[in-house]
Amino acid sequence: MSIKDLHGISPDILRDLIFYFKYASSAYTPFCPRPNGRNLVSEVRGILLNIQGFIARDGDRKELVLALRGSASIIDILVDSAIVLVPLITPGVEASSGVRVHSGFLVGWNSIAVQVISVIKEQLFLYPDLKNIVTTGHSLGGSLATLAAICLRRNFPSVTTRTYSYGAPRTGNKEFADYFNCEFDTNAFRVVHSNDGVPTMVPTFLGYHHHGIEYWQTEDPPKGSSTKQCSADGEDPRCSASVPSKGVNAAHTMYFGILATTPFCI
Repeated sequence: MSIKDLHGISPDILRDLIFYFKYASSAYTPFCPRPNGRNLVSEVRGILLNIQGFIARDGDRKELVLALRGSASIIDILVDSAIVLVPLITPGVEASSGVRVHSGFLVGWNSIAVQVISVIKEQLFLYPDLKNIVTTGHSLGGSLATLAAICLRRNFPSVTTRTYSYGAPRTGNKEFADYFNCEFDTNAFRVVHSNDGVPTMVPTFLGYHHHGIEYWQTEDPPKGSSTKQCSADGEDPRCSASVPSKGVNAAHTMYFGILATTPFCI
């Protein structure tokens, strides 16, 4: 089996991958009054760990979007560096003790979890026509969005939760990946651009394993035919793992022709 055996994606999926990346990119700006042209519901701030993002409401799509910023400070780097695997303990989630995640990412998400849950609970009460929750983020923000998705799915089971991550590092172990995949199936989109080195920075020999289906953007400019849908296992050797990569590189800073810190706030 080789990359030639992988299918490209539909125009609709490509549009969605770009659409939600614009939210993730906008999370880097300190204040985004109209995220992706939608209504800003609330800023999200984690005081101790400097986690940043926002919650937006899209009336047309009947959804709430939680976007979380990637690494942008020394504190974020410390969060990234806390790579010990710990049990997944977060509000509303009951996972087996074997399900373990990156300790820094978990502490980061838990620092804002109660705030996010409170805002979303209020929004679902005020706008009962809302049907979806979407989490999204780039780099560190992608891993935070992954943990957020699990928490929000458990806390709000009456709505559909989807998650989009871009250039995110491995977030947990194989048991976590299996748990996550069982919960989300095709409602998780883990995007990797070319030879972006961040998704492989946290190595498998430490017990880590990618979750979800990888969508590998192999070429620029982006096209559906050259954005490959990889296997559901999460560690498809035909996809981005097949190309040499090392840390934060040019591919990590640009997705779908968009610089990862570009604000879409009008």
